[in-house]
Amino acid sequence: MVGGVVQGVFFRDGCAREARRHGVTGWVRNRADGRVEAWLQGDPKAVEKLVRWCRQGPPRARVESVEVIEERPTAVEGFRIQ
Repeated sequence: MVGGVVQGVFFRDGCAREARRHGVTGWVRNRADGRVEAWLQGDPKAVEKLVRWCRQGPPRARVESVEVIEERPTAVEGFRIQ
């Protein structure tokens, strides 16, 4: 979960681009409370790179918090914006 100024700043598009670049599968979506939620799967090093990207986000974002919760992997192909 990513909080701060993260909606309306192309956060989801940037996250999807970075995920595809690093071979991470999953999804990213806006939440009604103003945060962005992402489900990330893949090589642990690639996922960590994407989490690091989320801590900064695209140029117009102001990330204030990132909450990471580890869960069991599921069968997800590709990366999509919801």
